[in-house]
Amino acid sequence: MIDLRSDTVTKPSRSMLTAMSRAHVGDDVYGEDPTVNSLEKCCAEMLGKDAGIFAPSGTQSNLLALMGHCQRGDEYIVGQQAHTYRYEAGGAAVLGSIQPQPVDNQADGFIDLTDAEKNIKADDYHFARTRLLCQENTHAGQALPIAYLAQSSELCKRHRLAHHLDGARIFNAAVKYDIDVKHISDHFDSVSVCLSKGLGAPVGSVLCGSRTLIDNARRNRKMLGGGMRQAGFLAAAGIYALQNNISRLADDHEKARRLAQGLSDIDELKVDYTETQTNMVFVEIINHRHHEFVGQIRQQGILLSGRYSLRLVTHLDISDQDIVYVISKFKDYFRK
Repeated sequence: MIDLRSDTVTKPSRSMLTAMSRAHVGDDVYGEDPTVNSLEKCCAEMLGKDAGIFAPSGTQSNLLALMGHCQRGDEYIVGQQAHTYRYEAGGAAVLGSIQPQPVDNQADGFIDLTDAEKNIKADDYHFARTRLLCQENTHAGQALPIAYLAQSSELCKRHRLAHHLDGARIFNAAVKYDIDVKHISDHFDSVSVCLSKGLGAPVGSVLCGSRTLIDNARRNRKMLGGGMRQAGFLAAAGIYALQNNISRLADDHEKARRLAQGLSDIDELKVDYTETQTNMVFVEIINHRHHEFVGQIRQQGILLSGRYSLRLVTHLDISDQDIVYVISKFKDYFRK
């Protein structure tokens, strides 16, 4: 099957599996797994932060950040379509007692900073205390401009807010703009990086930030059930990914561009792929039912996701030949 549902579906390469099998391990809850320690140090240094913590998932690493920046009854400002608000099962509210204050995402993925500023609460005991601005890069595959991130950072400093980045695909953004990832991470107090998306590791995310934040996160990770033991086997995959799979993200972006270009020739499709797009192509089918199309195209060996529009995600397990095949099968379907 050609699986375009997400870049989370990648399988470890033979070289990655070899690195995993050779990992030196210990008990990470005691802080004694050398490979986990190396991964945390490596990621923190890449992002220019004091420390890092390895978590089982991006959902947990984001929650650790929110719980570190906010106390019970505090509030964080976040986009309506952001992963931390929409797709993480309400963890901040349920487990952290932190109130989300959502604002609309613009079509380009931005949070309008004027809207964000209007939603910062006054210092009044009637209101939840606004403590944090949470952003996402990339958002829906779009890399947020550095100038915009700088403006966001300035807003946070002016209002004494912490600033967290859900950087699940931060390296896609860095590769898109051909910059060192620190040019993005420097604008944030904390950054969560997912290793199991485009970077190709099977499991895991790393939260990076100040040493105080990470010490707090280590306690909360244990409380949330995220304390792992001989986790070095998984951490080794993350180290391999960081050392070998960042620059190749440009290949995924190029395949997405060619996929969008090929599908845009089909009259029945409305294809969304902007200049800031990375490895995601969004497709709306005009006057056709999406679920029927998804079912039909699956019979041709192509897996897609989406309800009202389709999201096609390229990754390291998608070949050049796969792109050609997918375009041809889309064209065949609409010719019929």
